[in-house]
Amino acid sequence: MACTDTVGTPYEITLELHRDGTPYGSVGERCGWLLARLARGVDEARQGRGAARRWNDPDDRFPDEEPESELFSFRYRTRSGLVGGGELRCQLRTIPIWQPAPGQWRLTRRAYVEAWGATGVGMRAVLTSAELSEFVRELVHEAEGCLGGRDLARNPIAGAGTGETR
Repeated sequence: MACTDTVGTPYEITLELHRDGTPYGSVGERCGWLLARLARGVDEARQGRGAARRWNDPDDRFPDEEPESELFSFRYRTRSGLVGGGELRCQLRTIPIWQPAPGQWRLTRRAYVEAWGATGVGMRAVLTSAELSEFVRELVHEAEGCLGGRDLARNPIAGAGTGETR
């Protein structure tokens, strides 16, 4: 869903979560830029850039160096700051898997994407980095469609974020 300014121009997004076609929650106000940055980061990690290269399998490569970390956490917040109405988060976990043939443990990393609705009912998906990349890219693509094709990774206002004034 597009966030609009005072004259109705869309500039960012809020995620509307649905479960089996039924509204589930509303989270992540103005989260499009963060999702676009995460999509780039997952793709770069899969290519072996930075600390991710220490993982042999590209499916184990994620942008965060910490073995147990959070890639994002979006919650619904009211104007008064109260939390409720849904949550979408992604945590990285390192999972040891016993390999009987060589007789040793193999470490894998997976992204646990969890969604919680306003009623407290939750869902979870365990994703490889390839699956997370596809999921986040699809969110970004849908968001850019809500914004009339604008690229979320770019800020269209010259000088924005640089401290320059007009």
